[in-house]
Amino acid sequence: MDELELERTFLAKELPKEIEGADFVEIVDTYIPDGPEHSHLRLRKKGDKYSITKKNPIEDDVSEMMEYTIELTPEEYEALVGCSEKRVVKKRYFAKIDGFDAEVDVFEEGLAGLVLVDFEFSDVEEKNKFKMPKSMLADVTPEEFIAGGMLAGKRYEDIEGELDRYEYKKIG
Repeated sequence: MDELELERTFLAKELPKEIEGADFVEIVDTYIPDGPEHSHLRLRKKGDKYSITKKNPIEDDVSEMMEYTIELTPEEYEALVGCSEKRVVKKRYFAKIDGFDAEVDVFEEGLAGLVLVDFEFSDVEEKNKFKMPKSMLADVTPEEFIAGGMLAGKRYEDIEGELDRYEYKKIG
């Protein structure tokens, strides 16, 4: 399945109150290849569902990506997941923030303390008109260091210098 993903990503000022009692799913993302560059190929375990996804930015705009996803069986996932140690573990909460659907990613393990909020849009005009909610600290959509393929395999301390530029304070 391929689709156009229109998304903006923000650093949260604090754990959004909107996630209290919200549904969430545990996610383990493994990025391939296992190297220092930004990996665009992702294996995902999302609850009891498995997939492999490739994301490609459209004309250097990382807020607009073509996303190609193939569902996998648990056996296919297990056969592939061992090829990389670049992993991210997080809980994704689904909530409404300022009337918009939001995915709140609360990172665990080595990246504990990082909370990112994604807003997805139905068209480019809606994405471009979107105003950052007051509960967000900064729009980090264009920041490569915050992309999943760059976060994978890192610890909070590895990105703390980048986060300091936004005066981000560890949450939790």
